[in-house]
Amino acid sequence: MLRATASTSLAALAALAAVACGGGDDGSTTAGLPSGCEPVEAPAPKPGGLEPPHTKLSRGEDVSAVVDTSCGVFTIALDTANFPKTASSFVNLADEGFYDGTSFSYVDGSVVQGGDPTGDRTGGPGYSVDESVPFDTEYTRGTVAMAKTEVEPTGRSGSQFFVVYAADAGLQPQFAVLGRVTEGMDVIDRISQLYEPGSDSGAPSAPVVIDSVTLDHG
Repeated sequence: MLRATASTSLAALAALAAVACGGGDDGSTTAGLPSGCEPVEAPAPKPGGLEPPHTKLSRGEDVSAVVDTSCGVFTIALDTANFPKTASSFVNLADEGFYDGTSFSYVDGSVVQGGDPTGDRTGGPGYSVDESVPFDTEYTRGTVAMAKTEVEPTGRSGSQFFVVYAADAGLQPQFAVLGRVTEGMDVIDRISQLYEPGSDSGAPSAPVVIDSVTLDHG
């Protein structure tokens, strides 16, 4: 299981020190890339420091996020019915281009994690959002949820998110749900192939970069 390293990283049970991933002096690698993934350089850290979200989605509003990565494209149907504040924050960050040029910084046996501007699971947007999490929330395959540390309250989030690729991540209902992958789970499965059991950092074995996040408002 996992544990977060900073105010907006994924929390669970085993502490991991995070480092940047890469396969050469320029941070790029071609060896061992799954089919469908392009070799890319690990991106430079980006600044946070954004203001709290100005976007406010209506409860139940139909919004999807199309995430274009170096391993392909996947689509998240945002859960505005149950987590409108969380979805609104994500939409605000996407509109600001916050996720563009960031990497997936963590992979384990059940989830892949991205959305950190620093690339080492210690960063965030400069603000946090709080939203209640129903006691019966489950984190099954295709669920996209927001990351937090153990010391932060249930339902708090910044920018970092994780996608469950296992049948069930086995997590307690602590994490605000962003939505669910409706297209492109094969892309998440590709990224999961970069998991290195026993890695001290949890970083994928090669960089995977988010090129852009675009929004489709129903």
